[in-house]
Amino acid sequence: MPNAVLTYWKLHKVAILLSLLCGVFYYTFAHHLERTDFTRLSVLYAALFFLCYKLIQFEKWNFKLLLGLGILFRLIFLMAIPNLSQDFYRFIWDGQLVIMGENPYLYFPKEILEKGELIIPQAQLLVEKMESLSASNYSNYPPFSQVLFGICVWLGGQKIVGGLIAMRLLLLGADIGIFYFGRKLLKHLNKSPHLIFWYFLNPLVIIELSGNLHFEGVMLFFLLWAIYLLTINKWIIAAVPMALSISIKLIPLMFLPLFFKSLGLKKGLVFNTLVISGVLITLIPFYDPVFAAHYSNTLSLWFSNFEFNASVYNVVKSLGSQLDLKPWELIKTYGKIIPFIVIVWVGLLSFFRSNERHNVLLTSMLMILTVYLFLSTTVHPWYIISLVLLCLFSEFRYPLVWSATVILSYSAYANPDFNEAIWLLIIEYLTVIGFLVYELFKRQGIKSLIPKN
Repeated sequence: MPNAVLTYWKLHKVAILLSLLCGVFYYTFAHHLERTDFTRLSVLYAALFFLCYKLIQFEKWNFKLLLGLGILFRLIFLMAIPNLSQDFYRFIWDGQLVIMGENPYLYFPKEILEKGELIIPQAQLLVEKMESLSASNYSNYPPFSQVLFGICVWLGGQKIVGGLIAMRLLLLGADIGIFYFGRKLLKHLNKSPHLIFWYFLNPLVIIELSGNLHFEGVMLFFLLWAIYLLTINKWIIAAVPMALSISIKLIPLMFLPLFFKSLGLKKGLVFNTLVISGVLITLIPFYDPVFAAHYSNTLSLWFSNFEFNASVYNVVKSLGSQLDLKPWELIKTYGKIIPFIVIVWVGLLSFFRSNERHNVLLTSMLMILTVYLFLSTTVHPWYIISLVLLCLFSEFRYPLVWSATVILSYSAYANPDFNEAIWLLIIEYLTVIGFLVYELFKRQGIKSLIPKN
């Protein structure tokens, strides 16, 4: 045994030392970092991204080692309170309501707290910590997310730390599932299976999912599972995980038109009908006559009221200021126009591309989501994670660049008024768009994106 350990050390000592350094940095990130300290945050993140690159470079065929490291890095966050996002307080609040048999879509937290009719554990703390924006609006998380929140809170004994641990274990399981199906799908597409580590070891993924408890990982697990089932011609069964994916985050809803070409018109219609039916089934326990109004009002805030880390919208706003347009009127008009542009883009990619091939289908998903995020008024860092995963099955790598530069958006929290540093956003987006343009010309990707008659 000592000889085997010594031999392993000699063969992998550089990777082991890099891994230990990663562990120290992740521990510092999890337990000794304030999001207002942007300098420390950005330096730690840059170091972690560099170490991630070197680990994959040195050990890309050592699947057991890199898989184990990815799990260990996530477990470092197990007991930590998220320090870059307070969304998890709303997750716990909604989960508390679910296990009490209450509908989280009917009342906003401040309203329940003021009435005092429901006894919610640590209610005052949860409302204060989730901040006024969340506390003053109805829940915007889809039905199956609410079920998962309830399960995690119940498993955690209705305690905040217990709920955090349950959520982190759920997200860890989802990422392991993504690793499993991701490798299978990469092999099916004749791509190197080691590419999945650009998701599994990516600092953005580890910090925003395991660290800050965003449920994009669970959504992506079900989406990837559905796509894998489609590749082995089990398209009817694939409708179930696809429906669950949409019922966790609505983003995959944009991909449904792609299946009319991917599966054929008849099968595509049946598949989409099954998926929508599945989503509606998850909605049944939460249905109420006022649900649609409450939910749509909350969603509209993300299109016409909020702005964070935007690209195209910031350009439009800058031009609007030259014309003396009022910002609050401009964002509402912009928010009404963008959905129509996205719908047209989805239609073009759905009906004029060869989505019968699975690599083309996945690239179409990547391009739909890319345009949507470029046009959005709000692009939180964890939104990029979906692009990171999808790009691994395509010829494009600009989302990996974006996953490195998106950390610049957190500079806003260094200011008391949360004002964004526009020059840092310019660096972020010029880098990403520049790399995208480079890839398009290098791989002649422009020809493949132009709809063919």
